[in-house]
Amino acid sequence: MAITAVDRIRDTLKPGQRLLGLDIGSKTIGLALSDVTLTVASPAETIKRGKFAADAGRLSVLIAEENVGGLVLGLPVQMDGTEGRRCQSVRHFADNLLQHIDLPIAFWDERLSTKAVERVLIDEADMTRKRRAEVIDKMAAAYILQGALDSMP
Repeated sequence: MAITAVDRIRDTLKPGQRLLGLDIGSKTIGLALSDVTLTVASPAETIKRGKFAADAGRLSVLIAEENVGGLVLGLPVQMDGTEGRRCQSVRHFADNLLQHIDLPIAFWDERLSTKAVERVLIDEADMTRKRRAEVIDKMAAAYILQGALDSMP
């Protein structure tokens, strides 16, 4: 498959397929899954990054287990709207992933997603720093995926 616009990814899915959201960091990858109606995103897990082949292998397993038909990757655009090194890294990850996984990939502007989730976890959930560290990446992935789902026609 290929890179596609987020508003077109729904058209590539078969009935009953879900979307997988990814928050790609330098040390971890947060994952979130949509429901089959593409309405709600839920945090799934956090992968501790290792070699790319191992990361792609874990994603392949999850994709098969959860009937995933497409991926939404958070794109860490800078506050001024430009793309820096982190965006290049995510785009490179997507290009490499397309060599292993035959699914459409869309990008979603994830500016401030981690900060927004962290604020909720501190203010509303009153979580300890240790507990926040355990869940923040998959919660950020859910935030990213939910934004993409909400924008779809």
